[in-house]
Amino acid sequence: MTSRNAIGAHVSVAGGLATGGLRYAADVGAEMAQVFVTNPRTWALNDGDPAEDAKLAASELPVFAHAPYLVNFGSPTTATLDNSVAVIRHTLRRGAQIGALGVVVHTGSAVSQSRDDAMRQIHEHLLPLLEEIPEGGPDLLLEPMAGQGQMLCATVQDLGPYLEALEHHPKVGVCLDTCHAYAAGHDLAAPGGVAATLDALHATAPGRLKLIHANDSKDVCGSKKDRHENIGAGHIGAEPFAEIMRHPVTAGVPLCIETPGKADKDRENIALLKKLREPATGGLRAPGGPRYTDRAGARSRSGAPDGRTAFADPATGHIR
Repeated sequence: MTSRNAIGAHVSVAGGLATGGLRYAADVGAEMAQVFVTNPRTWALNDGDPAEDAKLAASELPVFAHAPYLVNFGSPTTATLDNSVAVIRHTLRRGAQIGALGVVVHTGSAVSQSRDDAMRQIHEHLLPLLEEIPEGGPDLLLEPMAGQGQMLCATVQDLGPYLEALEHHPKVGVCLDTCHAYAAGHDLAAPGGVAATLDALHATAPGRLKLIHANDSKDVCGSKKDRHENIGAGHIGAEPFAEIMRHPVTAGVPLCIETPGKADKDRENIALLKKLREPATGGLRAPGGPRYTDRAGARSRSGAPDGRTAFADPATGHIR
């Protein structure tokens, strides 16, 4: 694993969590892996195979688990809330058994109730689960969403109230999805957009970034649409991912692709990110240096002339 940013994928576990997952990771050149430890689209709980769990835990590959998509601690429906508690308790336990560094959970939606009521539920029902994490167990990684509907977290600033509801518990981390952030309005494609977003994240949740879901976007900035695209094939483009890996806030943070396609596409996306991880050239910069080389008449992927000064609002991380 590289000391700067391990690059990997959400892997197929056909053939066994470890047997299939490690084989797939090796096939696509992954330096880390993310897995589901239970069906992501149901409330069913899978106890797994102890032999597979032990094999994965003993591997040298950094592993993260992703919680099922149905989890929503902000839901006004009692059954959904109760099932969310059971699933996250289970996933954190399974994460510990496989040696996962973190368990990723979507931050949820208030649906039809007030945001205050939803945040109260998070305090009452999610915070106690953090206290149950065993010593050496995985962190719980909050993944902000694209901003659709009554989502509780979309921009990185939305993490502030969420962390307050969880009393800034030391086992809470952050998983930043680049497609979600872009859809929520963080213009990663604009000059200065990556730095503004990561600086705003650090100001809101210092030291809590533990994983990056590296996904391009099929839709424009601020669309509030969660539609992933292959790296460099969407509206974000390839260059911002190089910038992400050179920002001080991301030092040592793994990148995990969740891009369209199967093994062949995963292999291509990982290879491209590894190339982008190489030392900066041209307009890119290493931490502390000038970020862009202006070219008169050229246009950025966001449509603004490179020669124009771009201003980032320090309170929002958005480009003005």
